[in-house]
Amino acid sequence: MDFTHLLVQQLINGVSLGSIYALIALGYTMIYGIIKLINFAHGDIYMVGAYIGFFAITQAGMSIVPALLVSMVVTGLLGMVVEKLAYKPLRHAPRISILITAIGVSFFLEYTSMYFVTPTPRTFPAVIDNISFNLGSFVINGQQLMILGITVLLMAILTFIVQKTKTGKAMRAASFDTETAQLMGIDSDRIISLTFCIGSALAAAAGVLVGIYYNTIDPLMGIMPGLKAFVAAVLGGIGILPGAVAGGIILGIIEALVSGFLSSTFRDAAAFAILILVLLVKPSGLFGKNTREKV
Repeated sequence: MDFTHLLVQQLINGVSLGSIYALIALGYTMIYGIIKLINFAHGDIYMVGAYIGFFAITQAGMSIVPALLVSMVVTGLLGMVVEKLAYKPLRHAPRISILITAIGVSFFLEYTSMYFVTPTPRTFPAVIDNISFNLGSFVINGQQLMILGITVLLMAILTFIVQKTKTGKAMRAASFDTETAQLMGIDSDRIISLTFCIGSALAAAAGVLVGIYYNTIDPLMGIMPGLKAFVAAVLGGIGILPGAVAGGIILGIIEALVSGFLSSTFRDAAAFAILILVLLVKPSGLFGKNTREKV
């Protein structure tokens, strides 16, 4: 296999992986955009979504699309509950208090899940036939096409909601200035809850897609993808939706290239090297603008 062929194949793999990171990163960036919170429990919301999808398929006998919808709805409601119970009481607390609470919620979700589903990894059922498509000498399997198709559809729906609906306008107003938006008649509490709901639902979709892609899930599966999605959000410019998508795709491609041409051992290291580089060179991210902090 020559260099060009391997490069293009790894780019295809990277876009598939990166689209999953992008879905998780969208939740991070939406929540940060409105209440300036880095929700470190977001990766564990993604894990819960994967398990709900798993049980919907194995226990309820659903096909992939209904299972995905059930997972998104239930996990979206979970996101709203977490916001109401853990974050809303700390809305005006110091940043460090909210950050510590987010880490606490993360551990709570991990070990509560571990109690109910046991730490043993589960094998995700095959929900799509093992088919592949040859584009010349390049191979795209059915799983990758499903992941890309579902991801593009969800991102299109999210873009429509944010850009074309009254709720989306309210979300954009709240992200610009929450207090002023509230003075203009926008119910900021409802908008914040809805943002957690949408972000958590997208994370759940990513969890189910990862289960399909890697065929295995476990209660600690959200730690590393959650951190990498945070890296993707920072890379694109946290708080900026197109930035989250671009950051996720770029991160997935870089990981695939590192795995293909160097070693899969360095894949995780590459993600965090990117984070350090971005913070050193352009802390606001690729799509972000440098803004002065108001005193």
